[in-house]
Amino acid sequence: MTELIRGKTGRRFDSPEQEAFLNLWRTYDCLKALEEQVFGGNQLSAQQYNALRLLRSVYPGSMQTLALGKRLISRGPDTTRMLDRLEQRLLVVRTRRSENRRVVEIAITPEGIALLDQMADSVGQMHQRQLGHLTVSELHDLTALLKRIREPHEDASCDWLND
Repeated sequence: MTELIRGKTGRRFDSPEQEAFLNLWRTYDCLKALEEQVFGGNQLSAQQYNALRLLRSVYPGSMQTLALGKRLISRGPDTTRMLDRLEQRLLVVRTRRSENRRVVEIAITPEGIALLDQMADSVGQMHQRQLGHLTVSELHDLTALLKRIREPHEDASCDWLND
């Protein structure tokens, strides 16, 4: 029989793994609240911001839709709809290759770059509020531990996270 573990708040956990997972989930929820303030203030979701950031990394080039989808932090079910919204705001442009019309290329526009530049300070401040109380050594340890946690669960679409 699994021994129950009592956390600091007196709550019981079925296992150390459950306690760690629930703490990880709670931490995500706390950090996400700060993220939503910054991105929501710019009428962007975190996923849209991430897509713009990835597209800026290849600017002035472009990226295929499938490649972008694989590099996003969280895999959303509807990348097309997310890109539709960014395109409507003139933050990205999509083109089809003449040699293969099924392949869609996405590029960030100057307006998209301007929005990222405008957000840079508030995003930096957000990250400082989220994790600035940790030392550089603690941040490196945390990153290594999170990578270790993901290790057995990664698939080919998340390989870039190991860089």
